[in-house]
Amino acid sequence: QVQLVESGGGLVQAGGSLRLSCLVSGSTFSIYAMVWYRQAPGKQRELVAHISSGGTTTYADSVKGRFTISRDNAKNTVYLQMNNLIPEDTAVYYCKTARYGIDYWGQGTQVTVSS
Repeated sequence: QVQLVESGGGLVQAGGSLRLSCLVSGSTFSIYAMVWYRQAPGKQRELVAHISSGGTTTYADSVKGRFTISRDNAKNTVYLQMNNLIPEDTAVYYCKTARYGIDYWGQGTQVTVSS
């Protein structure tokens, strides 16, 4: 059973930084892409950043230049470094992976950015 556990969320002032982590267990990690999503209150879940098994990254326009996704295959962990946070980044952040067409999600971690 694939399990994902996010951590690192919290309350931060605008302009601050946080680093989210997502630990994956129960499956081979290195050969699969990983994705960070977020969902703000009253809004649809949106893709934030994606990293391929080879390390290629893509980002939502709203976070380009501020967020960095990375992975440590030795630790089965994907990270999301978030800098220069703004109140609009407030959301629950989720990591996701897929195996044989089945999506697996973590429980989410709350990020709140105060102005």
